[in-house]
Amino acid sequence: MRTGLIAQKLGMTRLFTDEGSHVPVTVLKVDNCQVVAVRTDEKDGYTAVQLGVGKAKVKNVSQPMRGHFAKAKLEPKRKLVEFRVTKDGLLEVGVELSAEHFVAGQFVDVVGTTKGRGFSGVMRRHNFGGLRATHGVSISHRSHGSTGQRQDPGKVFKNKKMAGHYGDARVTTQNLRVIATDGERGLIMIEGAVPGAEGGYVLVKDAAKRKPPKGLPFPAALRAAAAAAPAEGGPS
Repeated sequence: MRTGLIAQKLGMTRLFTDEGSHVPVTVLKVDNCQVVAVRTDEKDGYTAVQLGVGKAKVKNVSQPMRGHFAKAKLEPKRKLVEFRVTKDGLLEVGVELSAEHFVAGQFVDVVGTTKGRGFSGVMRRHNFGGLRATHGVSISHRSHGSTGQRQDPGKVFKNKKMAGHYGDARVTTQNLRVIATDGERGLIMIEGAVPGAEGGYVLVKDAAKRKPPKGLPFPAALRAAAAAAPAEGGPS
C-alpha cells in the first residue's frame, strides 16, 4: 500500500480528448509535498508516512512543532497529514513527492472538507419537495411539515431529517479517474468534481475499491528523481 498526496484545489476546467469530446476536470496542485516523519512498527506500533505541504510562518507554529520540523531539517509546513502504508511503502524523511505519483487512467479516492453552508432548510439540506403552493398552505411553503406521530410512540425519532447545519464536513469521493498529470508544474487533472472550496487542501489516495494499474511508481514518485532523469541523458 502506497502513500497518498496532499494537493490544493485550484478549480475546474475541461480537457479535450483525441475524439474531440470534452471532459470536465478538477485541477489539483501538488507543491512542495515532503515527508516530515515516518512511523514504524518498532517505535510507534504502526507504519505510516507523515507528509507536509505549504509554508507556515514561524510565529504561527507552536514550540513543539518547531522542534518537530527542526528534527526533520525542514521549514514549517502549513498542513500535515499521515497516510497509512505497508512496511515496504515507507519513505525517507525530507524527500519530495511528485504529481506523477499517480498515472493517467487510474482511479483515486479524494478526501476533502465540503463548503460550509451554515444553517439551511430541509429543501436545500435534504432535497425535500416542500409543501403545496395553495390549498390552505400559507407562509410555510418551504417547511418540512409534520415530524412526529400519534400518541404512540409520541416522540420524534432520532436522525429525523430537519433543518440544521449543512456542509463543512469531511467527505470522501471514491473512484475518480485521473485524466492527466504534469510533473513539472505539479498538476493532477481528475475527472469530475471533488469536495471542497477552491484553495482548500484535499487528500488523494489510490482507490480502495479498484485494483491499481500496472506500472505505478512504488513506493512513490519522487520529484528529485524525476528532475534528475533528463539531466542524466543530456549532453555532458
